Amino acid sequence: MTYALSDFTPLATEIFLLSMACVVLIVDVFISDERRVVSYVLSQLTLLVAALISWSMLGNDTQVVLSGTFVSDPMAALLKTSILLVTFGAFLYSRSYLVERNIFRGEFYVLGLFAVLGMLVLVSAHSLLTIYLGLELLSLSLYALVAFNRDSGDASEAAMKYFVLGALASGMLLYGISMLYGATGSLDIAEVSRAVATPGEQGILLVFALCFVVTGLAFKFGAVPFHMWVPDVYQGAPTPVTLFIGSAPKIAAFAMAMRLLTEALGGLFADWQDMLIILAVLSLVIGNVIAIAQTNIKRMLAYSAISHVGFLLLGLLAGTTEGYSAAMFYAITYALTAIGGFGMIILLSRAGFEADQLDDFKGMNERSPWFAFMMLILMLSMAGVPPTVGFYAKLSVLQAVIHVDIVWLAIVAVFFSIIGAFYYIRVIKLMYFDAPEGDEPLAVSPDLQIAMSLNSLAVLYLGIFPGGLLALCGAVLT
Repeated sequence: MTYALSDFTPLATEIFLLSMACVVLIVDVFISDERRVVSYVLSQLTLLVAALISWSMLGNDTQVVLSGTFVSDPMAALLKTSILLVTFGAFLYSRSYLVERNIFRGEFYVLGLFAVLGMLVLVSAHSLLTIYLGLELLSLSLYALVAFNRDSGDASEAAMKYFVLGALASGMLLYGISMLYGATGSLDIAEVSRAVATPGEQGILLVFALCFVVTGLAFKFGAVPFHMWVPDVYQGAPTPVTLFIGSAPKIAAFAMAMRLLTEALGGLFADWQDMLIILAVLSLVIGNVIAIAQTNIKRMLAYSAISHVGFLLLGLLAGTTEGYSAAMFYAITYALTAIGGFGMIILLSRAGFEADQLDDFKGMNERSPWFAFMMLILMLSMAGVPPTVGFYAKLSVLQAVIHVDIVWLAIVAVFFSIIGAFYYIRVIKLMYFDAPEGDEPLAVSPDLQIAMSLNSLAVLYLGIFPGGLLALCGAVLT
């Protein structure tokens, strides 16, 4: 089979990213430790250029190329741009942390770029096989990143747990995909969708396959009861890796859900809606309640992420364009807020000291009023308090659920959001009303100061002016 050059134009972002990841890998072999910053700079430039390429495709028409395995559409362009920019922020936060602990190596950025490549493939997948390939490229890169600090027993343990549970989830997803292939006779998402629309005698087999597909999705989201890896991996992994895992892959997981559930299995909406309702309610309950008991802020943010996944699933289960756009808005803005929250842990950390306990935030206002205010914005956004973007993200999702007459679910979400506000407010209380445990001034590199300030102010800006991004999310889905 031959392909024209025009078939590869929609893959411009992926081709560029893959080429540059290989370049960074080769360059890193020939430079000394003192010049390791070259790998970092090359990686950051790669992400920025790739984001520009992706953004330039936002106005293009939908194209399906490479024998129906890859799709380029406005939704993919927006999500890819978001993933690349969030990863740029994650790499920016990581540099000072890695340098101080003598693990500033090019492998971190190469693995990060390959993980991003997996996410981009996942976002543009138009075949069940492409979805699986993108997912595995992402997962294998993340397993290695979690164990990146070889001297840390906690990181090795977290990587092992992540790998074993991830392999189990991937196996379940692959089994579900194989049954879909057996029932429909195709791996192409459009063909599967047509077959599912008129299931006939295959109806029970399709629902059985759907159970395994939703299980694989729930694991990647970190939804209850498939959340067991999230707290341990978030706590055990080096903080820059936790920051990365807790942000960009959530956007990719949303894209994966859109391709699998709404595009391929839209004909089974009534079945997967019920499944997502159960996952959403469990995630909201378990995530918010167990987060209250945490003293480690990385574990607290892990359970917080689980509760946010519950909200994201609310938008998907609404089954409307309004719900999908609200869920997309939620995924993008949560990723932006999450990198800020974990970035603040990096900002407070120093060589030989991990600021991963809640008590490490005591008296932060006395040490640095500005960064205490930045953390205040981030915590209020996660709690869903106006005028931060978290409030509008939650509001848009709740509106979508109410508009399809599942009011009880919206009430449950609001109730547990109020409970969840407690552990965010506790961080604010520690910063502003408790005495600091030490009087050391914050020694923060200029790039980290600028990144943290811009990150938090962007969360505030999008909260005051959410219309542009909300409209864009709606536009790419119509």
